[in-house]
Amino acid sequence: MGYKKTSVNDIAVASGISKAAVFHYFGSKKALYFYLIEHGGALVLEEFHSRWDDTSTDFFNRVLSSARVKVAFIHAHPPVLAFLGSVYFETDPEVIEEVRVLLSQSSAVQNQIALKGTDLSKFKDDVDPQLVLNILLRFAEGYVSPSSRNGETDFDELMREFEASLDLMKRHFYKEEYLP
Repeated sequence: MGYKKTSVNDIAVASGISKAAVFHYFGSKKALYFYLIEHGGALVLEEFHSRWDDTSTDFFNRVLSSARVKVAFIHAHPPVLAFLGSVYFETDPEVIEEVRVLLSQSSAVQNQIALKGTDLSKFKDDVDPQLVLNILLRFAEGYVSPSSRNGETDFDELMREFEASLDLMKRHFYKEEYLP
């Protein structure tokens, strides 16, 4: 729905509280919006840290492991990830600058997860691991984009396709000696 189209009254009704209570606790719609982003992000990070295995040094295994954690989170908390996904596509001038800052911070965390502690020597000499990560992030964006979803999303099917895509990329971007 987006920031602009969602009213404080709608939020209050959906929460079972009064509109006055929303303003009492958050002060403004904008403050509530950023509180929800922060809270949702904290839930995702908590889930991630509880499931993340950082012992793997393989880039594609780390990306796949991260995707599996996200899918598990989606199954457990669909509205939270739907909301956080909508933030990515937010365009309202009242919040866009702050959203951009948050998204750049999120991108830095994703880069750290995929690249820190990863054996980048497996990549062919002419392959930029950061560019590969950017391609994968854009690929994933397409799946979470509101315009790409028709009804219910089968995330298990998407994971199978994602795994096949990672395997394909690994075969083309890794040096021969690192392939099975």
